[in-house]
Amino acid sequence: MNHRTRTTPRTSRTKDQDAPGAAASLVGERYEVEVGPVAHGGHCIARHEGRVLFVRHALPGERVIAQVTEGDEESRFLRADAVEVIEASNDRVEAPCPYAGPGACGGCDWQHAAPGAQRRLKVAVITEQLERLAGLTPQEAGWDGTVMPAPGDKVERGKVPAWRTRVQYAIDGEGFAGLRKHRSHEVQVIDRCLIAAPEVAELGVERRHWPDMESVEAIAATGSSDRQVVITPKPDGRLPLVELDKPVSVLRVDDQGGVHRVHGRGFVRERAAGRTWRVGAGGFWQVHPQAADLLVRAVLDGLAPRRGETALDLYCGVGLFAGALAERVGERGAVLGIESGKRAAEDARHNLADLDRVRIEHGKVEQVLPRTGITEADLVVLDPPRSGAGRATVSHLASLTPRRIAYVACDPAALARDLKYFESEGYAPVSLRAFDLFPMTHHVECVAVLEPVNKDV
Repeated sequence: MNHRTRTTPRTSRTKDQDAPGAAASLVGERYEVEVGPVAHGGHCIARHEGRVLFVRHALPGERVIAQVTEGDEESRFLRADAVEVIEASNDRVEAPCPYAGPGACGGCDWQHAAPGAQRRLKVAVITEQLERLAGLTPQEAGWDGTVMPAPGDKVERGKVPAWRTRVQYAIDGEGFAGLRKHRSHEVQVIDRCLIAAPEVAELGVERRHWPDMESVEAIAATGSSDRQVVITPKPDGRLPLVELDKPVSVLRVDDQGGVHRVHGRGFVRERAAGRTWRVGAGGFWQVHPQAADLLVRAVLDGLAPRRGETALDLYCGVGLFAGALAERVGERGAVLGIESGKRAAEDARHNLADLDRVRIEHGKVEQVLPRTGITEADLVVLDPPRSGAGRATVSHLASLTPRRIAYVACDPAALARDLKYFESEGYAPVSLRAFDLFPMTHHVECVAVLEPVNKDV
């Protein structure tokens, strides 16, 4: 039977909450609920007296005490944490990280779920997003219904793969390094992040004091010995003397967002797809050490490039897919990459300077692509930001009548929305693959391959 208990007195409300007409806060209220299905975003759905709760630190089928973290009596839904488990799922494990759990670090969503269960949760999320937003079953999307771990990441219950090669540490008011709490600016100080790659952990950022700093990003390149920290001082903060446990390059972010080299290289060298890639500060690179190679293989397998074809690489970053495509289409082919980040576009030109069949344009895809004058293309790969490509860009791509399109997505909701747009333009997925490149979190990477419907291309 559902019940509720009060954990915070009414006198804890703010003046605004006590003002006439103000809705009473429900933060701190506790409800006993039965946990329903997983939802996109690292939480599960529960209901109490007709109101929806998005509950973190729970698993489907459990009965828990959920404590409200956001919402008031007029909210359409509430956010909550499972602070007590009454009936546990068989998939529940004790979180390996001491900083995971209600009110603590917000970096991981599923430390309390066995590794295989995490992937099944992601399967459920992708399935739900495809059906709800794209109107597609897994079979219609060409998906086998699995989320594949990267090689080496398939660990036993209670273990955590150390995969994250870039970690953004927040610095608290006393100068100690940690990670943000969920949906909060508050910092959870830590002495170790379990999902950080060994090459990041060995820098020892958590063991150093960082007075006057807002954040410290630690980067460990894959395939080279390059290590880098990017520090963001507080306004008028003094630049510290950075002495870590391993040699590093140091960059500083100014109050306008500009990045300046303090010591060492202004970039790191990443290795993937048989090439070395220069990645400057602010340039996008996959954080899992195996992600770049896995995704390149998935894209090339899906597109099956032919000699002499023309290809587009949209949101191309430092040129990863453009370079891989250029090798396949050969000297008689051509590849155009478009990237909105100025530094990333410069890096892409540098990385692919030996391939005269590749051209890199700087600017937003929706603005640059129409200006190119391109009226057709054989192949398209797009790796848009979390918001997706959008209807206008999808429509433009379809007008180029490519024989195949590879869509790389870090957000299943954005992917599903764009698949619906592609459907209206006469393109449908023929295959979809999902990769667990963000273990312990709710994030998942997908690669969908689309072809024209009822067209002889």
